[in-house]
Amino acid sequence: MPFPNAVLETNIAQLNNTYDAYVLVSNTLSSQYYPHIQKNLEKHQSIDERVGVTPILFAADVAGQRLLQVPVGQLSRDYDDVRRIFDATRNVAQMLLDSGIRKPLLEINLVGLTDNQAAQFKNAIEAAYLGLCQGLWQPLEARQALDENEIEPIQFVGLIESKAVVNTQRLNALEAGKRLARDLCGTEPERMAPPGFADYCVDAFKDSNVKVSVITDDVQIRHEYPLLHAVARASIEVKRHRPRIIRMVYEPEGEVTKTLLFAGKGITFDTGGADLKVNGHMAGMSRDKGGAAGVAGFMKTLSLLAPKGIKVIAELGAVRNSIGAEAFIPDEIITSHAGIRVRVGNTDAEGRMLLADLLSHLREDAINAINPELFSVATLTGHAAIAFGPYTALVENKSARNKGIAQGLFVQGELCADQVEQSLSRREDFDFVKPRTKADDVLSSNNGPSVTTVRGHQFPMAFLTIASGLDKHEVNSELPLPFTHVDIAGSGIENLDWQHGKPTGSPVNVFVNTYL
Repeated sequence: MPFPNAVLETNIAQLNNTYDAYVLVSNTLSSQYYPHIQKNLEKHQSIDERVGVTPILFAADVAGQRLLQVPVGQLSRDYDDVRRIFDATRNVAQMLLDSGIRKPLLEINLVGLTDNQAAQFKNAIEAAYLGLCQGLWQPLEARQALDENEIEPIQFVGLIESKAVVNTQRLNALEAGKRLARDLCGTEPERMAPPGFADYCVDAFKDSNVKVSVITDDVQIRHEYPLLHAVARASIEVKRHRPRIIRMVYEPEGEVTKTLLFAGKGITFDTGGADLKVNGHMAGMSRDKGGAAGVAGFMKTLSLLAPKGIKVIAELGAVRNSIGAEAFIPDEIITSHAGIRVRVGNTDAEGRMLLADLLSHLREDAINAINPELFSVATLTGHAAIAFGPYTALVENKSARNKGIAQGLFVQGELCADQVEQSLSRREDFDFVKPRTKADDVLSSNNGPSVTTVRGHQFPMAFLTIASGLDKHEVNSELPLPFTHVDIAGSGIENLDWQHGKPTGSPVNVFVNTYL
């Protein structure tokens, strides 16, 4: 799984012919390392008003004898953030390829900023590199069918920084994780059906410090993950579609001071089940595995950085929500792993079903863990995308809120171009899923789409809390467990284009920057 590795350069005079183009990413026409090119750019601007507005490539006395000036626009407004840098390099990736550039050297030169503004852009080099890698990434199917060296010809990206403050090992580990997440999320539903998804994870962590185990036995899954098994029921008759539970564990060297526990939704294809998706809404549903993909990506970066002090346990549910005679249906009452009787409200609300069982298992891990924090990560609701657009939605319980977990993710997300929005879990959410009869303990969903449901992305967190047994660990209980639900339905794919957009690898970056 090769990708363009970041290479740190500290002395531009010693580069010789290493690079074939100099890429200046800036909010002005100036360069720290080639002062003379500002006059060249200003002269060119006199005949071409695109200079300073759109990327321009021309011959110049710089590394590679080619200068690509990439403007990032104004950065001083209240709403400007480091995504200006990320987006600028992502959007110029195809221009590099079309121009024959194969060995770019990047300078990021942001001038005229106040100290407070400069602090907002302290990760600009990271954002520039990751943005370029996002633009250069090609789908796994394309890399396998075509010449990988032809469609992804850039093998390394130079980053010029005289103070040598750039940690390229960290950058490369980040991109490795994001790339794994993109591959798992973006690959078509047969290649990445549950067994293929599990196999790809196993291969990705082979001989690493992350232990991976996979549950394949149908009887075991039915017994230990009954809600998940119900979602998978119609897929079991097709061997290549049968469900998988992938468990990953990272144990650090030395003392553990914090434990993170992740449940990842890996719906490899979502037909909607008996509540069938119609009117073209099924297209793109092979990307409904983005939550599990993002967790796997975080684990990949974690394995490469091997931090001390932090233990991480992840359970990913890889399931196909198929339609057929065996499909689970609304009105069924199914008892979860935690012993909670769940009434099915809508089979297209399948992700929360499998997450509840995964969280219940992780709850048992958390009871004896050191300083545990639990997360569910999922492309769960269209409501999150409608409410927050391209941002990850966080809904936390009171224990998590008291620890400032979402706030910590918010602060780091602002700095690393992987932003999040905070939501609150309210009493209305718990009222929404309360039982209507004594036959059940909780309702999974209403029978309408989340986008037309009041608090459509918040109330599923209430269901997860009850169905997983986490409501027994509220802030005033003997053992409070902080839990944060992470909905990436808006952030997981570029431009909310679930059928054709590139996966983003969200929320790998924000979790890495917060915890690693």
